[in-house]
Amino acid sequence: MEFSLLYFSGDGSTTQSDKYHLLLETAKFADRYDFSAVWTPERHFHPFGGLYPNPSVISAALAMVTEKIQLRSGSVVVPLQHPVRVAEEWAVVDNLSNGRVSLSFAPGWHADDFLLSPENYSDRKEVMWQGIETVQKLWQGEAVEFRNATGNNVKVNTFPKPIQSKLSTWITCQSDNTFIGAGKIGANVLTSLLYETTDDLAQQISLYRDSLVKHGHDPKSGKVALMLHTFIGEDKEQVKQKVKEPFCNYLRTHFGLVENLAKRSDFQFNPENFSEDDRHSLLAFAFERYFQGRVMIGTLETCRQTIEHQKEIGVDEIACLIDFGLDFDSVMTSLYKLKDLKEEYQVKQSVGQYSALSFFG
Repeated sequence: MEFSLLYFSGDGSTTQSDKYHLLLETAKFADRYDFSAVWTPERHFHPFGGLYPNPSVISAALAMVTEKIQLRSGSVVVPLQHPVRVAEEWAVVDNLSNGRVSLSFAPGWHADDFLLSPENYSDRKEVMWQGIETVQKLWQGEAVEFRNATGNNVKVNTFPKPIQSKLSTWITCQSDNTFIGAGKIGANVLTSLLYETTDDLAQQISLYRDSLVKHGHDPKSGKVALMLHTFIGEDKEQVKQKVKEPFCNYLRTHFGLVENLAKRSDFQFNPENFSEDDRHSLLAFAFERYFQGRVMIGTLETCRQTIEHQKEIGVDEIACLIDFGLDFDSVMTSLYKLKDLKEEYQVKQSVGQYSALSFFG
């Protein structure tokens, strides 16, 4: 099992001057202690995730304060931008980081986001798959044909040339079809448990592995990274009480997410006659639902149980979402425990590899 850090702060609308302090310091920490990667999203026009409108800009900054860790988008929304710009911007980051870029791509979903490219909204999934192929070709130095302002077709190469000859590619997946599509092109997968259960995810991972085989890829070559909100403390109930208010405030910044979660469960509510008390009850309900297998928040022991369960269903990496509203010192204290947990699994993996080599030797 590998471990990375993922960011989706709800602080986009605040006026504080040091909004990226947590991001920068925890990224340095992850780099120092050999975490796999840091992920930053693309999010537009909303405080939920609003610190991250462009992951290439964020990753360029992270390239300057880290040395080893992989810098991943989580995600690039391809239909919102021209694939040439994606290839150019991320090639810059690849050069600044000395070859540490890895990209997860997504089709987007919110209609308001598509004011950036309204013509792509109806066919956004197909545009994503086509865009990924184009970005990969440009990354590898191929000339790709586009129509210019005079209506003529011209072939272009993008610059600067990236350090990596091949772009490490992920797909941000929620639906069965997207898991299958990721397997078709041999990409890795970034996913979550926003609405699905672990049983749902196990089935989706099975579809992904089958698709890898069907399309000529090694089923063991593809990685599945699962986003989980993460905080580790000494006592389970104390941890739960500590995170409850900030987590609920975090969910409050994207109340539509909470409503969708409730609609998929047995919670009864009428959004047309919603009072503040109703809102508070729904947030409390969502908080409890998240704690039923959708987070890695607890003690070292309970988090081990979560990790082992995810390993059993085929997850290869936990993408630990850490910026959901807790204060900086608390996050850092938790990160040291997460580091210990990561190192424990690294030792287990090394012992397993050594045992396998001894057996075949």
